[in-house]
Amino acid sequence: MQPISLNTIHALATAILWLFSCVAASAETPEVTSPQVDSPTRVLFVGNSYMYYNDSLHNHVRRLVVAADAELGQALQYKSSTIGGAALSHHNIKHLTTPGQIGVDKPFQLVILQGGSAAPLSQARRRQFRKTVKAFNQVITKRGGKTALYMTHAYVKPHKRASPENIHLTKKLYTTVGNKINALVIPVGLAFEEAYRRRPDLQLHKNFDGSHPNLAGTYLAACTVYASIYGKSPVGNSYDYYGEIDPRTVKFLQQVAADTVREFYSRQLK
Repeated sequence: MQPISLNTIHALATAILWLFSCVAASAETPEVTSPQVDSPTRVLFVGNSYMYYNDSLHNHVRRLVVAADAELGQALQYKSSTIGGAALSHHNIKHLTTPGQIGVDKPFQLVILQGGSAAPLSQARRRQFRKTVKAFNQVITKRGGKTALYMTHAYVKPHKRASPENIHLTKKLYTTVGNKINALVIPVGLAFEEAYRRRPDLQLHKNFDGSHPNLAGTYLAACTVYASIYGKSPVGNSYDYYGEIDPRTVKFLQQVAADTVREFYSRQLK
């Protein structure tokens, strides 16, 4: 038997590393890249304080829809179920999605699930998140709806757990779980990262905790959700929270949301 040369060993090692890198990259590439519901009108948002801060995310998304398409806006039935400091598993998804239980008589067409901010940061929490999403998706699907996952933003200073690694863990968790259940992943966390990269001076978090979004952060999240679930660009939308957000910031956040969604899904928006 001939000994294996160093060149052969090096080539094999390179091939193995390349294979692992391809597997890792594919795990963070979304398989669902288009809205699974055409112009959804019955939408349920399920999450925690990340959703209810600043007049509630679902209100901002609804107003973006109304500003873009008044006729569609008239048909919207949005609901939001949020529990402060909650993990996704704290919600009673069977009750929330039963027609008529929370004021919507027909089944929800789309249910957007947001996990706790620390869900990606430990093996035990990642395992619980995967288990919960799988179980919730079965309930949502059985009732004729589709599931979407709201990728959370990462902590920044002064939060004690702020780390550059967090957004990578978050992206990997949400994308792999989304691919597993064939769900749309909404890249809110990536939009925050891109906004900070382009304008480090802009604040998107509450300065007292480095965790919760401020008004600009919620607006960016809303634009990202709108672009993701309707497949339409928010750029040029007239909604600015009744003048509370300055025109330059509105334009910037709309563009970041549109660019992030295009890049994440590798497709154009309407």
